[in-house]
Amino acid sequence: MGTDSTAARTLLAKADTLYLQTGNMMNWGRLKKKCPTASSEELKDCIRTVLNEWSLKINPELVQELPHTLECSLSQVTETINPEERDEMKLSAKLFIVDSDLSSIRHAVDLACSTLGVPQLDSVIIAPPPLEDGFSLTLENLQPYWRELESLVWDKKVVAIGTSDLDKPLLEQLYFWAQVKPNSNQVNLASCCIMPPDLTAFAKEFDIQLLTHSDPKELLSKEMFQEALREGTEECQVSEWSPMWILRYSVIVKTRGIIKSKGYILQAQRKPPSTNSL
Repeated sequence: MGTDSTAARTLLAKADTLYLQTGNMMNWGRLKKKCPTASSEELKDCIRTVLNEWSLKINPELVQELPHTLECSLSQVTETINPEERDEMKLSAKLFIVDSDLSSIRHAVDLACSTLGVPQLDSVIIAPPPLEDGFSLTLENLQPYWRELESLVWDKKVVAIGTSDLDKPLLEQLYFWAQVKPNSNQVNLASCCIMPPDLTAFAKEFDIQLLTHSDPKELLSKEMFQEALREGTEECQVSEWSPMWILRYSVIVKTRGIIKSKGYILQAQRKPPSTNSL
């Protein structure tokens, strides 16, 4: 395995962009046997597993090329949607922005559509980058991201768009400002055991679906990603790598409410330390 890990280290030391895809995790036999874990732990486990499998199957020609962009995936669990079954499925995604520009929103959705073999997702929920302690999310913070989501609706890449963890005042501000209204708002039940009455009343009046979730405020920190990267590629140098965004998608059979497919797609970048020249 030493040669495989050497190849992975060489590629990661020269590349500046990494795309990682889990494929359909419902096809991961070993995951079905495990107890449910927190989403952050699940994601870290996925990163480790995909990188480890990828490092075992690196084409020697790839090492000769030393590409700037690496694509790591488990081809054996990649699964597209049967066009004849498309109307029976609901395709949803949640996009976690970590440290990336606005263009990544469209790019992430395009990759999800390509992965699933469809032209359009039914819904996308946005989770903006975590703010520093002491700062609260404002409409001004949200507007650039929402404009990008609106453009995806207008271009028929997404049917409905939603938000995560907005209280009633901020959801109300977004609703009356937005051209494409939020279809849903996720609420973290770790922070409130029951839905706030004012939020429930506003959502009911304006037909906004309130959903629950258990994602942490920071799904994948730089430190967590580097730890998973190091464990998945046998001690490679990871200090310059950082996650940019993570998209989690699910395919649900509408009539039965069961998950047919679930997976993660993420982008990371390597940023060499800047050198200040006199």
